[in-house]
Amino acid sequence: MHHTFHIPVLGLGYSVDTPIKVAHFGISSVMSIVDDVMIERMRKHHTIASGEVFVPIHPAEDDFRARRITAYLNLVHRIVDKNFEDLKMQSFEDGAALNKYFQLLPEHSALKKQYVEMCQTPFAQEKQLLQATLKSQLTKGAIDVNIMSKVDKLNKDVFGENLADEFSDASAALRGFAQSTLSSSLVLSAGMNPRLYNYLESFADFYPEENGHFKKHIILKVSDFRSAFIQAKYLAKKGIWVSEFRIESGLNCGGHAFATDGFLLGPILEEFKTKKDEMLSELFALYQAALMTKNMDITTIPALRITVQGGIGTAQEDEFLLKHYQVDATGWGSPFLLVPEVTNVDEQTLQELTHADESDYYVSNSSPLGVLFNNFKRSSAEKQRLERIAKGRPGSPCKKKYLVSNTEFTAEPICTASRQYQNLKIKQIQSLGLTATEREEQINAVTEKLCLCEGLSTSTLIKHKLLTPRENHAVSICPGPNLAWFSKVYKLQEMVDHIYGRADLLADVPRPNMFINEIALYVAHYQKDMALSISRMDTKKQKYLEKFRAQLLQGIDYYKTLVPRLTHETESYREIMLQQLQAFEQKLREVKQAHIYA
Repeated sequence: MHHTFHIPVLGLGYSVDTPIKVAHFGISSVMSIVDDVMIERMRKHHTIASGEVFVPIHPAEDDFRARRITAYLNLVHRIVDKNFEDLKMQSFEDGAALNKYFQLLPEHSALKKQYVEMCQTPFAQEKQLLQATLKSQLTKGAIDVNIMSKVDKLNKDVFGENLADEFSDASAALRGFAQSTLSSSLVLSAGMNPRLYNYLESFADFYPEENGHFKKHIILKVSDFRSAFIQAKYLAKKGIWVSEFRIESGLNCGGHAFATDGFLLGPILEEFKTKKDEMLSELFALYQAALMTKNMDITTIPALRITVQGGIGTAQEDEFLLKHYQVDATGWGSPFLLVPEVTNVDEQTLQELTHADESDYYVSNSSPLGVLFNNFKRSSAEKQRLERIAKGRPGSPCKKKYLVSNTEFTAEPICTASRQYQNLKIKQIQSLGLTATEREEQINAVTEKLCLCEGLSTSTLIKHKLLTPRENHAVSICPGPNLAWFSKVYKLQEMVDHIYGRADLLADVPRPNMFINEIALYVAHYQKDMALSISRMDTKKQKYLEKFRAQLLQGIDYYKTLVPRLTHETESYREIMLQQLQAFEQKLREVKQAHIYA
């Protein structure tokens, strides 16, 4: 890849066709393949737009979910290939998209340097030779896909009979990708799902070819070294190689937030850096032994990339991560929500994002998965949730049922964001004889849950004019808190120029360093957990909170030693950062003292 950044998955629909928009420029991106209903509608849209004949795949058909996903991925593959071939056929005349391919590249790219040389060459024959050489080196960006491992409902057939495990939501999505024509990566997120991981063994594309290459790669999105190593060893023992660890900040990210036990991003990256070779050796030994049992032989350790994402906001931060931690690439997600050329954000939500401030972005308990979720107060879905509560009708109709999991009141699992569950749970709470304060707290915890199956796809359907008037138009969006400092609608060229330091979209914006922003989120998380636990503290919880606090303090000590290495920043910047670290130390001491004397 010629670029040093990728665009991570953004919700269910926000990046579902991003490869069509950027892959021919050599930029890699990730699509979610959770929502086959929305995917089928997008397949129809892009099929017709491409001049092909659309043949629907109906829910009553066998294996419809996997087949829908395969059909969509194959379509995206064809469109990207066509866009790429059309690009290569262009001349280097002013305004041509072919020029844009090279203009987007980082300045240190060998290909970019060759392009500049070609542009400056006055000799026609030499210019033509250089142009042919440039075209021969063009590569497409990856068309990667994401499966959130926890979204894995078991399903029934049309007669109500239980289907086999391979027809679960995550397994069907995996099969949809595995049977596609794509040669790209599957990004697995949200922790280990043994059923899904075991199913990977069924598909030849995940095993090395004779030349040692893989047609399909596995990427694990992780938030700490230990869990990454455990998951990779589990897969290696099955003959499945992890080609990349995609490290994401536990809290300073978009979407679902998997908070660590106080481990901060810098120390986590340091651990990956220092232990990578040792980890590679152990993984390869397990992998090689597993392949031998499958009559496969491999003698060379496959590549294993380390990338990082979550909260990166400036070219200086990006460069520091690449050089100091020796990561292979970085991920820039939420800022691209403000780039209409790249992502699917409806106009109303786009305007709300540009006018938002820090207070509009918050870590919530809105997700029915029971995992922390980065929410946006100005979203129309959040406004609708509050309106429904005010009208005495909390909860949402549950149509897609991807997140059904609760059997507290019903034999069949239902979603905790559904109207059915919330009505039943509120009635139970009201019958418990709680104080008014306790009752209000528990009811608020129930009604905080938000329908994500619909909401995270709606913006995409609005933008492409695929929603009918009677459908719910409320939009959920889950940007990371880092987006608070970006306040305009941008072009692709502007955002990429910002990433590579050719422009500064945050000039004169008083934004703290990404590591400081992450500490602030973790300290706030710790304070909230401490406050909620005081009235019902037990020994186990106390030990957990002490460990969490100790890890935060160790992380702060680590950053104190790191600050002098931020030589690309000014002396005053480094001094302010040290002061901020000392302030967090003091706050953690104050929180502990308040707990002791509570």
